[in-house]
Amino acid sequence: MVVSGEQSQSLSVDDKRYIWHPFTQMKDWLENEQIIIESGHGVYLKDIHGREYIDGVSSLWVTVHGHGRPEINEAIIQQVKKISHSTMLGLSNVPAIELARKLAGITPAGINKVFYSDSGSTAVEIALKIAFQYWQQSSRPEKTKFITFRNAYHGDTIGSVSVGGIDLFHAVYRPLLFPTLQTGSAYCYRCSLDLDPDSCRLACLNQLEEMLDEHHAEVAALIVEPLVQAAAGMLLSPPGYLRRIRDLCARYDVLMIADEVAVGFGRTGKMFACEHEGVSPDIMTVAKGITGGYLPLAATITTDEVFEAFLGEPDESRTFFHGHTYTGNPVACAAAIASIDIFEKDRTLETMQPKIEQLTRALDRLRELPSVGDIRQRGFMVGIELVASRESKEPYPAAKRMGHQVILEARKMGMIIRPLGDVVVLMPPLVTTAEELDRIVEITYGAIERVTGR
Repeated sequence: MVVSGEQSQSLSVDDKRYIWHPFTQMKDWLENEQIIIESGHGVYLKDIHGREYIDGVSSLWVTVHGHGRPEINEAIIQQVKKISHSTMLGLSNVPAIELARKLAGITPAGINKVFYSDSGSTAVEIALKIAFQYWQQSSRPEKTKFITFRNAYHGDTIGSVSVGGIDLFHAVYRPLLFPTLQTGSAYCYRCSLDLDPDSCRLACLNQLEEMLDEHHAEVAALIVEPLVQAAAGMLLSPPGYLRRIRDLCARYDVLMIADEVAVGFGRTGKMFACEHEGVSPDIMTVAKGITGGYLPLAATITTDEVFEAFLGEPDESRTFFHGHTYTGNPVACAAAIASIDIFEKDRTLETMQPKIEQLTRALDRLRELPSVGDIRQRGFMVGIELVASRESKEPYPAAKRMGHQVILEARKMGMIIRPLGDVVVLMPPLVTTAEELDRIVEITYGAIERVTGR
């Protein structure tokens, strides 16, 4: 439906009058014309003026099977006809049980106890509290600290910000946060050790090993984004990195929390990123793509061993005193079940593989552009780092906002994407066709060329 000129003007005015947008400098927002989405189908979004755009970032990394997928729509409708919500405190519901069974069947071996929440941030918050309380109730009360990584992003609640490592997002809140033991992370394009990734033998993890050797007796858990530090600019872990982290955690008796919120549900080419290196964490967090991008839902999944530390008599206070009003919402769980079923029915992960290879080949053309310093890709997750000088890797001045300029140019050409600083991010829905992938890269090339050639 295309709204009238009068309606569109009213919507634009009311948006700026009443809404405070996330991660948005509102002064800039208020001074410029903005896109208002009215509908979507497949990999396309349509605004209130009837203009269509490729959804190049899966509506903030959540849309998996495309917009308006009939199976998910129908699952939601049918569940609403039964019941839209009932509490999980002292009760259960059918979709929550069925989804937990499915999650236990597709996640890495050994994790099968599902605690529901409603966002990636809350899933991480739950993981931190579980890890902390686990050791308190396992006669190791001194294990209270967390190891985190530089450039990490785990969400926006106080706990999840505490384990983050991106100063741009987190520094202002430092007085509110609990301290952590932070170690370096893999950023091979700008290696802090000035080593060659092909011969470094994962030297960036030596600091972690030293930290664990010194502090393991007081460390409850380590939290890591498997394979891709997404919000940091799609920073890729080198081969063997995740496996070594898992081995170190096991050796030093530290719980490993794998934050799969961004990388889970097919984004890297496997259902979960941990599968690429045969890793089973002690705790895993999932959200974003769990419902295919239709409703807010998250889960924190852990092992029988961790779960059993919380069992006891009511007067022993071993209960996990945590929960949300909409924990295990049956409508959201029904959408998630339908999404997982589509993975199986459409053989989504299998059909992705040739498209991943095609995307890799298409992206290679961007290396012709002098401003493209690095192209990072894992599955359908792509980060294109723009630089003022390819030779020196000198970044553009922040005031130029080159990444932002590129995404505005891309909008003119029919695609919505969002940058992370001067890293142009592409993360299309998994159902994007070969032709649509070519078009995404073509628009990206054109937008970068126009902006950086000015």
